[in-house]
Amino acid sequence: MKESIGTTGLILNDPLLWEKGKKGRRGFSLPRRDVESAPLNQDLTGDGPDFPDLSEVDVVRHYTRLSQWNFGVDTGMYPLGSCTMKYSPKTNEKQASLPGFAGAHPLMPTNLSQGALRMMFELEQYLSQITGMDATTLQPAAGAHGELTGMLLIHAYHKKQAAPRSKIIVPDTAHGTNPASAALCGYRPVAVASNEQGILSVEAVDEVMDEDTAGIMVTNPNTLGLFEENSKKIAEIVHAKGGMVYCDGANMNAVMGVVKMGAIGVDVMQLNLHKTFSTPHGGGGPGSGPVCVRKHLEPFLPVPRVKDENGTYVLDYERPETIGKVQAFHGAFGVMIKAYSYIRSMGPENLKKASQLSVLNANYIKETLKGTLHLPYDRPCMHECVFSDEYQAARKITTLDMAKRLMDYGFHPPTVYFPLVVHGAIMVEPTETESKEDIDQFVEAFKAIVKLKHSRRS
Repeated sequence: MKESIGTTGLILNDPLLWEKGKKGRRGFSLPRRDVESAPLNQDLTGDGPDFPDLSEVDVVRHYTRLSQWNFGVDTGMYPLGSCTMKYSPKTNEKQASLPGFAGAHPLMPTNLSQGALRMMFELEQYLSQITGMDATTLQPAAGAHGELTGMLLIHAYHKKQAAPRSKIIVPDTAHGTNPASAALCGYRPVAVASNEQGILSVEAVDEVMDEDTAGIMVTNPNTLGLFEENSKKIAEIVHAKGGMVYCDGANMNAVMGVVKMGAIGVDVMQLNLHKTFSTPHGGGGPGSGPVCVRKHLEPFLPVPRVKDENGTYVLDYERPETIGKVQAFHGAFGVMIKAYSYIRSMGPENLKKASQLSVLNANYIKETLKGTLHLPYDRPCMHECVFSDEYQAARKITTLDMAKRLMDYGFHPPTVYFPLVVHGAIMVEPTETESKEDIDQFVEAFKAIVKLKHSRRS
């Protein structure tokens, strides 16, 4: 590698504010008081909270330094596998900050909320079309919340059939929250191992599927970055015994505009707007996890539902079979606007192209790094590829060692030690965001780290 993008830079020693403050300093001047002072509480004793006395420049410099220590997709490559930290075009932020949206209160009457309701209604239609499903709710707050909502819908469906069930099939390549979401609904997760190709086999599902199993939770593409090629046949097996197929859509960035999930047998799935639809979830939020369903599950969707009544948008609460609300008001509204803006600005062709470039970038990384790192499943991947530290283990070099060293080269490390089916996993997802030059720098940094550590250990 000719030149590293990482550098020690100008790192300043920033003391605690209590150490920095000096008695009597002020960051602002109060206007002259025109009334007599009086304590808020006559019983209040002492000097109050121990807040440091700081000047304006003290405060500004402190928070500016904190902001400069943050790392996000606006700073550099963020190759977290399974998290899809793609760049969010700034036009989306602009639309979300429009006064009519940003200043709207969720308790405003519908006649004063027509723009917001129309946006929500149209976003539901777009998401249904993209996934090949029939209806969508925007309420869930994030991916795992969408999973829980999906499980509640399946539970409500079986309850209506007067045939409650107790089990859910969960593959070992599913997202880690899947079994927890099933368990919260009273289901017992039944683990199924993937085959030597890293995907589910028809035979493995057929062996465990019975009339007491409510359905299956499949992450597709799965956490190994591989497309579940047997999805349609597996869905037929599950449906034949009255079960439902849940698809975790957190990895939709690989197949957006390419695969119609409804056409391959999926009954319900969640989408992570904060992943696939350009609103990255750095810093713990915000998230949004809409749930898309086929017609037979539509009656159970949370209320209220936005309806179009001859060009007027209303909120429909009269749905007797609904599972009820799953979040206060209508969901993560600001995230919805960004996703709506992304879909409208991209259009069908570019949504599909984003998926294609995401897959291309991941396969490029797979091919350029597979001689440097061990590749457990050497086959075409989707949006992400999974390596391991097997080649480095003999020299006692671990995945964690390499991930930490990568930070010194100016890159956020990829996801490590997940999925659990790969020992010492290194999970890389470049998304469509990154150019070939950016990816080449990342690859060369990894190669330099491995070479350097090899030479130091030898």
